[in-house]
Amino acid sequence: MKAALLEKSCRVVEVFSGACARRCVEAARALIALCCGAGKRIHSDQSGAMSIVAVFALLLLTMLLGMVWNVARQADGKLRMQNAADAAAFSGGVILARGMNTLAFTNHLLFDTFAMTAFMREARDQNAQSYVPEILAAWSRIGPVLASSQFAKFQALGSAITQKVPLEQQMVTAYGTWAAAVSQRVLPVLEEILRQEMIPNYQRAVVWAFPQIAQMAALEVARRHGEPAHGRGPMLGALWRATGEIVGGDAELYNPSLPVVEPLPGVEEGDNHFTRARQQRRTYATRYLNDWNNQTMVAFEREGKMSQFAALWRSFTCGQLEKLLEEEYPDRNLPFQIRTRRSEIIDANEHLERHFMFVAVVYWQRVPETAPTVFRNALEPGAWNTAFAQVQLFVPTARLEWQWIREGGGGGSSIPIGGVPGDFPTLPSDEPPGPQGGGGPGRWVVGRQHVPTSWDLVNQSWNCQLVPATAPALAEILQTPPPLPAFQGLDVRLPSLGGATSRDIGKINMH
Repeated sequence: MKAALLEKSCRVVEVFSGACARRCVEAARALIALCCGAGKRIHSDQSGAMSIVAVFALLLLTMLLGMVWNVARQADGKLRMQNAADAAAFSGGVILARGMNTLAFTNHLLFDTFAMTAFMREARDQNAQSYVPEILAAWSRIGPVLASSQFAKFQALGSAITQKVPLEQQMVTAYGTWAAAVSQRVLPVLEEILRQEMIPNYQRAVVWAFPQIAQMAALEVARRHGEPAHGRGPMLGALWRATGEIVGGDAELYNPSLPVVEPLPGVEEGDNHFTRARQQRRTYATRYLNDWNNQTMVAFEREGKMSQFAALWRSFTCGQLEKLLEEEYPDRNLPFQIRTRRSEIIDANEHLERHFMFVAVVYWQRVPETAPTVFRNALEPGAWNTAFAQVQLFVPTARLEWQWIREGGGGGSSIPIGGVPGDFPTLPSDEPPGPQGGGGPGRWVVGRQHVPTSWDLVNQSWNCQLVPATAPALAEILQTPPPLPAFQGLDVRLPSLGGATSRDIGKINMH
């Protein structure tokens, strides 16, 4: 019985094992078929495949955008800084040129003040008028003698003299009364101007103040070019002398930025300036006095020759001027002089760079990088960007123009004294005006305009222009923080030039 049960159990197990095996095989086949079908569907479905490409493309475009943004901001900043440097240099140069013209104008004012003072003193004292009655009395005695002559012409002359003597006396008296009234009002003012040295004091203020104004102009021009700042802070500017001193600094007291000098007696290297100033004052004061006399004495030289009042007036006014120049103000009220005359210059280039060249430098914090880990600034951290430009003071050369030359010569004109601020000569035409000019037959030739071209302080035509930056102290200037109030409290770190000299900068600088 046990054997039968064991046999049945084995058959059941065999049947069950076969069924399980078949089911397992079928399940495995179904699983394999399912996996193969899913793989085919996944391989054939390409939706979303561009997402990976888009991610890499977007990353690349972002890096490219950062690079373009950095380059654009760097280029914009460089252009703005260079424009600011050019504008600051030119603005400062214009102000310094106006300072030179102001000194030249006040020199002429000083000369004219001496001439007018001498003129008005004679109007007050009336020395010339006191001699006129005696001279006219002599003519009164001669008149009847000539009138009694047997010659008809002498008779007419004697009668005319007798009639004209009282008329000339009236002319002299009327002129003397008018001149005395004017002198009473004007002369005290003129003498007070000379006594208090108002014009030299004003000139000293000009020499000190105009460099300060030029420095403020350079700073303001730079500040305006730095707006909007885009996170870089204010743009600052400074004006330097080509020798390395700051314009408007403490050196203005003993070595002014304007290339001028006040003539003082007994000062080292100042005796030449003192002597030259005295000679110049005498020359131009006499010239202005002659102009005054020529304008006021024209009636006496044409219609009042008998009284000799014009000659007497000229003599006494010259005596008054001589007294002013040699006795009352021999070493005061002297005109300012140019620092070095052309005849004293040995090296023209060195002289121009030392006295007439100025360098404007602008300073701005470096551009913040959009992607600092990818694009790095060549400047060391914290260093400021700089740009510079150079300007020169000069007197323009006379322009070419067409001039009409009459047959037999002539046609020239006198050169004016110094010009007038704001009075610009007309530009010459390219072609001659016509086959003939005024003043008779002649011919057209090309000549220079009659304008002053001397580099001195009687010329009021000083101007400025931008020039290549060749200052000998350029490297020193670019590495020196400006000692100005606007820079105090700011950590202005200038870039290192790595030992480059001004000559090296000139080789690589294209400005």
